[in-house]
Amino acid sequence: MNPERRYLPVPDGLVGERVDRALARLLGLSRAQVGKLIADNQVRIDGELAKASMRLGAGAMLDVHIPGPKQPAPDIKVDGMRIIHDDPDIVVVDKPVWVAAHASRGWSGPHVVGSLRASGFRITGLGPVEREGIVHRLDVGTTGVMVVAKSDRAYSELKAAFRERRVTKRYLALAHGEFAHRVGTIEAPIGHAGGNAWKMAIRDDGKPAITHYRVQHTYPRASLVQVELETGRTHQIRVHCAAIGHPLLGDTLYGASADMANELGLTRQWLHASELHFIHPGTGMPVTYRAPIPADLQAALDHIASEGQNC
Repeated sequence: MNPERRYLPVPDGLVGERVDRALARLLGLSRAQVGKLIADNQVRIDGELAKASMRLGAGAMLDVHIPGPKQPAPDIKVDGMRIIHDDPDIVVVDKPVWVAAHASRGWSGPHVVGSLRASGFRITGLGPVEREGIVHRLDVGTTGVMVVAKSDRAYSELKAAFRERRVTKRYLALAHGEFAHRVGTIEAPIGHAGGNAWKMAIRDDGKPAITHYRVQHTYPRASLVQVELETGRTHQIRVHCAAIGHPLLGDTLYGASADMANELGLTRQWLHASELHFIHPGTGMPVTYRAPIPADLQAALDHIASEGQNC
């Protein structure tokens, strides 16, 4: 987006519509981009700061300031980003914490694509600018297995596989409390929460989201859960677990105990992408890649587990 100031009268066809939806249609932006503009106080309605959930009235005037793009983060090799597998079609990495999947307007830190390029890997040029080779993503605060396409064939086939839900994505999560059922499915639509552009929520107008879980171990204050995603919505595991009363340890954005996070030394959600299983786009054979629990999450898990041993 280039920097610009837009003054827009509300069209008759959008009267009564939510501000974020209306602006997305008027400006050709995503809901996430519009949500960020609103959260940054860049949108006014008749001179008043807008909120995403506001409804547009007849004759209202929209005043939108669209800042210029930030310079993307430079390509920097990330220390500690382990290469799990590499061949002419794909590279599979164990993504460390505080590393993004790719460069973006709201992120100036290290990212997987930049690290691979800085390390000499040749990534396919397919995909949106700054997202070349990216066929799926992990949150900045989530660690674990991530596959990046090196060949054009791999990009096209893996994008289709993820879209058609032919990839098995397994995570480990340490959640508050004891689950009532050891095996279950959470099915609830997810959308943007509103004012905070980065927070998601269960919403009737959200996108369908399905999460399967299996409790691996129950401790006095938490449960270690294996999670398998059928869909891949932003913050899906975090939102779904919080919705059933079991926010992930360390995930204070979604209701986890800040005191417990401090006690365990957690500065992020206890969530790790432990396994990916898919059909290799080059060989046509099924492949599985795994990543071990990183040190910070393992330390928190050991602390929780030791409480059970001392009971």
